[in-house]
Amino acid sequence: MEANADVATYTHQNELSELQKAACQVIPQGINLALTLRELVRQGYLFGALVLMRPLIERAAIISYLYAHPDEVHVWQNGWQFRERPSLTKMLETMNGSVDIKIAKQISETFGHIVHGDPLGSQWNLVHLSDGGLGYSVGKVINDTELCDCICLQSYSYLVVLMGMMAACFPEVTGV
Repeated sequence: MEANADVATYTHQNELSELQKAACQVIPQGINLALTLRELVRQGYLFGALVLMRPLIERAAIISYLYAHPDEVHVWQNGWQFRERPSLTKMLETMNGSVDIKIAKQISETFGHIVHGDPLGSQWNLVHLSDGGLGYSVGKVINDTELCDCICLQSYSYLVVLMGMMAACFPEVTGV
């Protein structure tokens, strides 16, 4: 939060590049989503947190892609239209030059299933019932520590990417 405040102060006092202008919008959205995920996990709304993971991933991927391809900032500025913007999988590749495309595709597909409510995504909402069976949660899940840890690790990882992109996009700001 301190680094974001430092960058915000800088952005109000200096002329910004087009990439920096995009970063001013995308990075705070990502931080907001990460904080929202934290609160949802704290309250036990794990499936809701999973659904919001996809937009967090997208924010981290967008700014990573734009940083790697600053000549594409105009596509983002023009509304990031479906047929013009790169796929999430392609954007995920820019987060780490050595990432396996299969892993990027798996991340994209997994969170796509969760967001779009298809049968594959529904498995993430299963809970163990008191009679030993399985059911679908409609509220808080407070006894699935593995899912909680998975969400926290994922959200932390993408928050780290956002912070790294903040430092990369605003190298003039000390303390970032």
